[in-house]
Amino acid sequence: MDAIPHEATWREALARPGFRARAARAAAALVAAVALLARFLRAVERRPGAVLADPVLALLPPRDCTWLTFALIYLGIVCAFALVARRPRLLVAGAEAYVLLVLARMAVMWVTPLDPPPGMIRLADPLVQGLGGTGEPPTRDLFFSGHTSTLFLFGLVVPGRWARILFFAAAAGVGALVLVQHVHYAVDVFAAPFFAYGAWRLAESLWPGAARGARSPQGVKP
Repeated sequence: MDAIPHEATWREALARPGFRARAARAAAALVAAVALLARFLRAVERRPGAVLADPVLALLPPRDCTWLTFALIYLGIVCAFALVARRPRLLVAGAEAYVLLVLARMAVMWVTPLDPPPGMIRLADPLVQGLGGTGEPPTRDLFFSGHTSTLFLFGLVVPGRWARILFFAAAAGVGALVLVQHVHYAVDVFAAPFFAYGAWRLAESLWPGAARGARSPQGVKP
């Protein structure tokens, strides 16, 4: 597929059959990955695992931070989409990176069976529950933190220095909140950015002509 400039419009990008096919594959893979993850989590939930000794959690009395956690997450989703919606290459590469992140998370969870941290307060999605969700939120989707890694991935995808800084700060905030709620072990949160970075670099490397250096100050690679 021909290289697609980062600043290309949707009309320019969709004029290329290679990009249209890649965008369609990315959309299908995203839907499939989310559906597969839901089934995978149900299987993981039935599997016993180990309880880790965690000195960080030992210092944090459990507190329910559900609403603040999901406020950051959903605000991040909306802002990330708004920032990349007009950048077809970034949007498709970001979707591909998220699929890779989901696959990596399932693989790592499968080989690291863990029981919930002591004192865990379940993190129930207020939007899902408000729309009639009746299932219990998972408790064994632990290593590594999906919420933290997703926001960190957004910080890698979005253009602009300040936008990236804000997303990285939001990822750190969500990481701290899930620790306070004892939803994750500290290692789950600390490892999350590394997996997000790996997924993004792999997705970017698959694009023809992808730059290997840092982005320009305007948020567009040279």
